[in-house]
Amino acid sequence: MTMPATFDDWLANSNAPEGVVEVLTVLGRTCAEISTVVAGGALTGVLGASGVVNVQDEEQKKLDLITNDMLTEALLACPVVAGVASEEMDTVQPGTNADGAWLVLFDPLDGSSNIDINAPVGTIFSILKSPNAAPTEAAFLQPGRDQLASGYVLYGAQTMMVLTTGQGVAGFTLAGDGTWRLTHDAIQIPADTKEFAINMSNRRHWAEGVQRYIDGCLAGVEGPRAKNFNMRWVAAMVADVHRVLMRGGVFLYPWDKREPNKPGKLRLMYEGNPMALLVEQAGGKATTDGVQRILDVEPTQLHQRIPIALGSANEIDQVAAA
Repeated sequence: MTMPATFDDWLANSNAPEGVVEVLTVLGRTCAEISTVVAGGALTGVLGASGVVNVQDEEQKKLDLITNDMLTEALLACPVVAGVASEEMDTVQPGTNADGAWLVLFDPLDGSSNIDINAPVGTIFSILKSPNAAPTEAAFLQPGRDQLASGYVLYGAQTMMVLTTGQGVAGFTLAGDGTWRLTHDAIQIPADTKEFAINMSNRRHWAEGVQRYIDGCLAGVEGPRAKNFNMRWVAAMVADVHRVLMRGGVFLYPWDKREPNKPGKLRLMYEGNPMALLVEQAGGKATTDGVQRILDVEPTQLHQRIPIALGSANEIDQVAAA
């Protein structure tokens, strides 16, 4: 059996600028190390809460802090990285690299509520061009369409990395020897689907349009959609979006009236933009409401929140029409 191409081989033949290749190499190496740490679980004492509350007013898990430190340290040591920003840190961390040309934003461990029950979690990342070698927070506030690359690593039954450098989406699986191998080339999201992912327990809090869309799905073949749907919900964006990329579907995390002044729960810079680039590169649509393209949102805050509706293109059109 011929072994699939390595991540390094794939990067060497990609369209990515040399500096982006260097950053992705660091991300791949560090996420492979994170996979080992996550797998240690209770055996290594990394489970449970840290007792620290982050800028999102959420209690951090021990693994949130561990993975954040691992990524921050590795990336700032990379000569081409000008600075980093993380969902777990209040402010940006500028580097000290004279040749720093790239900014990296990341959610070090998406799906923290899954950590202690051994359910899937992941890392999400995004790469932008830096305007200078000493970036301020304003330098990071670029719309998603300006991303040079984005991706995620899913720590599940297999550890997988899925990414784009602007010419399609590829998936890699972490082999036993610590090497990333290309296992999913040219990933495409089917335009139609019979599957949706949403937290149904919040239905009473959604806007009427979202309620109408979901009610139409639940009505099945007798309803306005004239087909049966399945619902899936993993409570980790990485896992739910991974399913969409692998077999189609839609993922929704809409605005709800419990916090009417907040446009949504998920973060534009660490979750919305990187996932939107992946979904669009795989032929899907990624919007805030079925209509507004996430990648065109002009960011105003480092930890800005947005509603999200992404996935199979024809189904996202149905969300917009509801």
